[in-house]
Parts: sequence; C-alpha cells; structure tokens
Amino acid sequence: MIEVHNLVYRYPGNESPTIKGISFQVAAGEVFGFLGPSGAGKSTTQKLLIHLLTGFEGDVLVLNRDVRDWLADYYNFIGVGFELPNHYAKLTALENLQFFSSFYDVPTKDPLKLLQMVDLHQDANKRVEAFSKGMKMRLSFVRALLHDPQILFLDEPTAGLDPVNARVMKDIILDLKKQGKTVFLTTHNMHDADELCDRVAFIVNGEIKLTNTPKNLKLQGSARKVRVEYLRDGKLLTKNFDLDGLGENEEFLTILKNESLQSIHSEEASLEDIFIKVTGTSLT
Repeated sequence: MIEVHNLVYRYPGNESPTIKGISFQVAAGEVFGFLGPSGAGKSTTQKLLIHLLTGFEGDVLVLNRDVRDWLADYYNFIGVGFELPNHYAKLTALENLQFFSSFYDVPTKDPLKLLQMVDLHQDANKRVEAFSKGMKMRLSFVRALLHDPQILFLDEPTAGLDPVNARVMKDIILDLKKQGKTVFLTTHNMHDADELCDRVAFIVNGEIKLTNTPKNLKLQGSARKVRVEYLRDGKLLTKNFDLDGLGENEEFLTILKNESLQSIHSEEASLEDIFIKVTGTSLT
C-alpha cells in the first residue's frame, strides 16, 4: 500500500534535511507505527505521504502510484486525522461533516452515525468553537472516516483524550484493521503503539533506526528472568529466577508450593525501554 525508498526532504531555507534517506513499506491491512519524539520527522513524513509537502528526493508510492502523479482524486482513497484539529469553528459538528462530505467523488457515510461512534451525537448541533480539545480530536478522527478510505493517516489520534475516549478511539482503529484498512500511525505514545501496531519504525533526527514488530522488539530486549513476590511472616519477599529451566528449579517450585504468592512477573522490557536503548534518546 505504501512504499518509500531513500526519502529525503529539506525545508526551504534549511541547510540540513529534516528527513534523511529513509525507506520502509506498509502492507495492506497493516497498522504501521511511526514512532519518535517531537521533532523527529514523523509529521513531516506524513505530510509528504499525503501530498501536503512536495519537492522531496527519493521514491514514494501509495497504492502502486508515485505520489507525485496523484491529483485531487488521491483524497478519495486516503483519510487523514491531524494532530491539531482544524474545523470551521462557526459551524456545528454535523455541518462540518456535511461540508467535508461534499469534497469527495465517492459515497460518504452517515455523519450522525459517525458522531455516535465517538459519543458526539448529542453535540451534533453544537458549534465547534464550544468544543473541548478532546471533542475536536474525536470530530477530526471521524471526519477522516467519512468516505471509507482504504488508507488512514493518523497523527497522535489519542492526544488530549481521557482514558475512556482514548479506549473508544483505539477500539475503532482495531476494528478498521479487521475490515482490512491500512493505518499509518504517527505517535510518541508507546502504549498506543504497542497495543495497535503490527510493526513499528523508530525515527530519530530524520533517520529510521529500527523496524520490527512490538513483540519481537520486547523479546529481544528483555531479560530472561522471572520475579516472584511472596509473603513470609508478614514480610513481602522478592526472588528472581532464570526463565530457562524454570520448571526444574527446586527453589522456585518450593516457593510455588509453600509460600503465599503475591505476584509473578516476567522481566519484559517495554517498547519505550527498547526505544531508549536503540536510539539513545527519550520520547520527550
């Protein structure tokens, strides 16, 4: 669905490029995470993919067509959810969706049903200027779904949302994946990426450092240890064991049989731990 080879982009007036020869592919039906701190080049790459920025070097193919060759019909096939919502503030939520629906040459979805998906149906006739940031984010998200696009480009889709609404958004993304949609997700939220993405790419300073599945990355970076916590004489004790040969470790088996177990944890690294280890930088 997306093929990028040796992509280089330099903003006018800048001596050094923001994007420095990156390459990656995104398969049909895949949720691909583009992960990195602010200023890493995530949003710039997305803008190049959706044809908001031009003048790049390298090759960018979307739907087997050079992005330079796409005309206005390109936007019938892709949907975009921006990090900073942009709506017509004087229009209501429903009027915004009706207006944006008129841009497409393909059938569009019922805007009221879309608003209901993200619990905004009761605010359908409220002007967007009265919306909170979280409400605007949800409206921006469903606007990207209006024309049932094949590819979705989502930039920090859960930013500014409370846990309940973030959960709703993530469930919708997972459902879109089940429908066979392709999602290009840019974020610095490693928890979202871990939960949603089939593969992730780490980008820092305009360079991709690593691409793999979240599961593989965590397994490769994790210590093969198990931590057991148990109570003895009212005191919480902790013991670490090697994962290899654990089923034959007599001390471990004795604790399981005779002690008051409180928890057992594998020492699995988080995706953020791996990112910091690989890139040498944090996500802030």
